[in-house]
Amino acid sequence: MDLGPCSKIHSLQLRKDYEEAKAKGTENFDRELEDMIERLIVECDRKIQRALKRLADDDANAAIAISVSEVTLTDDILQLSKQIKEKMAEVDAFDFEGRTDDKIKAQEVVEELRAKRADMQATLLLDAFNKDRASLTQPAPPQVAAVPPPAPPDARTQEIINEKLKKAEELGEQGMVDEAQKALEEAEALKKLAPRSEPPSDPSKYTAADVRITDQKLRLCDICGAFLSVYDNDRRLADHFGGKLHLGYMLIREKQKELQVNSCMLKPEIQVRYWRFMKQINSSRVSKL
Repeated sequence: MDLGPCSKIHSLQLRKDYEEAKAKGTENFDRELEDMIERLIVECDRKIQRALKRLADDDANAAIAISVSEVTLTDDILQLSKQIKEKMAEVDAFDFEGRTDDKIKAQEVVEELRAKRADMQATLLLDAFNKDRASLTQPAPPQVAAVPPPAPPDARTQEIINEKLKKAEELGEQGMVDEAQKALEEAEALKKLAPRSEPPSDPSKYTAADVRITDQKLRLCDICGAFLSVYDNDRRLADHFGGKLHLGYMLIREKQKELQVNSCMLKPEIQVRYWRFMKQINSSRVSKL
């Protein structure tokens, strides 16, 4: 999710004017933000559904959206999220007041709390993946192919072998035992020189990495739509939870809920104007389709 550089004017004075007007509750200045967030979330949810359908075509068992919001919903995680939200409010307040040093310190605390939360979320999701992996159907042990009998010698080699055997028989009749024994040894040596086929591959020698390449057992994060594998380790999962993509979608989903609550608290006349505005936007979208 890369929206590029912001085209809006970033002015401290304009922000103060906005906060004052917002506190009076005479206008719903967040309607544009809510509409933009809704479009981003709808696009992400559509991407998740397309990915699930694509996975279902290959493996029905793989088409599972991991409910990260449920798997990682514990009291400790909620407490950390609350602390992060409070610290982010401090960052905004320090920025609003122009206290740069305090803002930087608060941002560092936010990053530490986020890293701690990501590690805890990774551990919880790893436990869920371990249960998921244990429930997967285990493949039957590979059958080692029987060793085929040695291939017979070609016609030319067989002809030489027959000559050696005949010579050994003649020498034996003449009492030349040593020479006869030598001819027999040469015949046996020729038999061993017969062309050998390549030994069959042993399926038991395939490593777990080879299996993982062809069978990743992918799952989908229901917050950002990223692909995850039940074979991922805790470090890989922690990187996912602390990544910009996951954090970004998590923030806008939380912001959407906050805006929806705030819109319900508007004055009645403001609500009417707001919903009329949203209706006009939706109507214009339909007309363009």
